[in-house]
Amino acid sequence: MAIAAGALREDEASMATRAAWLHYAGGLTQAEVAKRLGLTSLKAHRLIMKANQDGLVKVYIDGEVSECVALEQALCERFGLDYCEVVPEFDDADLPLRALGIAGAQFLKREIERGEEMLIGVGHGRTLAACVEYLPCMSANRTRFVSLLGGLTRKFSANPHDVIHRLADRVTGEAYVMPVPFFANTVEDRDVLFNQRGVSDVFHLAKSADLLFVGIGTTERKASLVSTGMIETSEIDDIRKSGAVGELLGHFFDDRGQPVETTLSNRTFTLGRDELRNRRTVAVAAGKGKTKAIRSVLESRYLSGLITDERTARLLTGAD
Repeated sequence: MAIAAGALREDEASMATRAAWLHYAGGLTQAEVAKRLGLTSLKAHRLIMKANQDGLVKVYIDGEVSECVALEQALCERFGLDYCEVVPEFDDADLPLRALGIAGAQFLKREIERGEEMLIGVGHGRTLAACVEYLPCMSANRTRFVSLLGGLTRKFSANPHDVIHRLADRVTGEAYVMPVPFFANTVEDRDVLFNQRGVSDVFHLAKSADLLFVGIGTTERKASLVSTGMIETSEIDDIRKSGAVGELLGHFFDDRGQPVETTLSNRTFTLGRDELRNRRTVAVAAGKGKTKAIRSVLESRYLSGLITDERTARLLTGAD
């Protein structure tokens, strides 16, 4: 049975590669691919999607977009960034996951391919999950990964946007998980969990990360923290009323980038604000609904790098 299952997987991977070749290299539509391979249109679509998800399709674009380069320079000067990447907008969605996913994946790929001994700390959220989806299957070389946040909800269920497991599947290498909730129910609960040997070991490892690869959250009711069950709606309402606009690794900031103390501040499994200063921290974030939050975190000066899209960059620099 194992041989048969393996043969089926190999056949499907081969067919997915053939479908992707006909579609992307041959320029055939999905309907034409289906006809050529004797498949239904739905099956052809699924095979092409599988090829993308399995990292079989790699897109490389040489050259720079002058308008984006100008925005990158403006953002670096305005917010004291060492690195900035602005990608052309092509997604009408409020949260341009595809554009961000491709750009974030390319950034991670470049970091891994440097071949240097490196520990990358990773946050979680929809945007980072999209980055991992577009990352091709590859060897991590000398790169290791560690979660920067507790990856469980208050009810100890898995966070659907915790990317460390997906990253471990995508990249052959060591990955360390923080097996605790993002926010503990009480300060006492946090202390008990934090003092567990495995948890404290991973936490100390996170403190030594060479690169922090993170997302940026909002304080709106539709924020990822609420939709994933990390915190209650009433808690995000209280946080917003306290003046918080943006969130970075469980820390909240107002519209001037000043830290905002909340009822969650002492119950968070994450690095402290002092431990985030003067670090190489690159955020991937964009979207009209996130612009205020992104500006808030940029004003805090905790970021050294930002990957965003053209529309958001224009809003952040006042070009629009």
